[in-house]
Amino acid sequence: MGMKKDIAPAITRNKRMQIISKNEEDTRKAGRVFSGSLIKGDVISLRGSLGAGKTVFAKGIAEALNIEEAIVSPTFTIVQEYDGRLKMYHLDLYRLSGEDEFESMGGEDFLYPDGVTLIEWSEKIESMLPDSTIYVEITILENGDRLIKAEGGCHEYSLA
Repeated sequence: MGMKKDIAPAITRNKRMQIISKNEEDTRKAGRVFSGSLIKGDVISLRGSLGAGKTVFAKGIAEALNIEEAIVSPTFTIVQEYDGRLKMYHLDLYRLSGEDEFESMGGEDFLYPDGVTLIEWSEKIESMLPDSTIYVEITILENGDRLIKAEGGCHEYSLA
C-alpha cells in the first residue's frame, strides 16, 4: 500500500524562498502564499527600492489574513493597523530619521506584536530588529520583473 502524497505545500520555518514575479498579480500571489506560514509575533522586514512592490506584497499577505480593508502604504502615517485572521501592523519608516525617532513613537511595541508586523524601510532600525525577523527583499530586474527573496518562516513554493 503506497502512501498518499500531500499536495499542499509543507509549512516549514527557517526556509528560503526565491521567485521571479512577472507582474503585480504574481507579487500579490507571492505575498498570499508566503503568509501561510506566518504566526502571531512574526516581524517581516520588507526591503527594496521605491516602486519595487513592497506594498503589493503586503496586500497579498493581507488578503490571506482575511483583511478586507484596502491596504495602502503608510508613508505619511507611519503605521496602519488591520484586523483579520491575525492582526497586521504595516509600518513604513521611509520618513523616519532613525532609531531614536522610532523609539520616541513607541515603535518597539510593534517589534513584539500581538499579530504580525510588516516593516518597509526597516534598515533604519536594523539593530533593533528581533533575531527572529523574516527578511523579504524585492529587487527590480533589468527587464522589469521582480526577484523576491525571503529568508525565514516561509513556504518553499513556486508561482507555477
